Amino acid sequence: MLSSKGFDLWADGYDKSVGVSDEDGTYPFAGYKTILNEIYNCVLNTSARNVLDIGFGTGTLSAKLYEHGCAIYGQDFSERMIELAQEKMPTAKLFQGDFSNGLAGPLLQQKYDAIIATYSLHHLTDMQKVTLLKSLLMLLNDSGCIYIGDVAFESRTALQKCRNEAGEAWDDDEIYFVMDEIKVHFPTIHFEQMSNCAGLILLQQ
Repeated sequence: MLSSKGFDLWADGYDKSVGVSDEDGTYPFAGYKTILNEIYNCVLNTSARNVLDIGFGTGTLSAKLYEHGCAIYGQDFSERMIELAQEKMPTAKLFQGDFSNGLAGPLLQQKYDAIIATYSLHHLTDMQKVTLLKSLLMLLNDSGCIYIGDVAFESRTALQKCRNEAGEAWDDDEIYFVMDEIKVHFPTIHFEQMSNCAGLILLQQ
């Protein structure tokens, strides 16, 4: 797992690094742009006003929603990424902190029409994911939705297949969603595989 310093050092080249992997169709970011575009359209089509972004990075997605009038709230691990995101979204309410330990106090005082998390929750253990998602469900407005785009698989077998294909590129420090295991905790969760290594997860109250 990267330290916050590691994220800070990667921040300036992060978007470029992601883009190369996505365009090559390789683990871990194959499908990245497709997933972000799908979440972007879903959020705007539901006329969401207040949006919480968990692990927003440089603000690639949330900045686009900000441009369309969404009020953006967020929390990220890296101070440098927060600086870059804040430049794109001057009035966004962004907080620094490790979300595996919960959200910053001010974020808990709001209700949200949409909560998004793109390529951030794989830093949490499976049980930390469950705990966080249950807490996020409590912050949704009626008819609100949690949108997660991440490295994710329908089954443990599918994950292992991708791992074998990735070889030395596979990151053993990251813990990816395995949907037939997480469904035990969230029976109504919806998953769509968007590439060989990533998918879109939707969760509502």
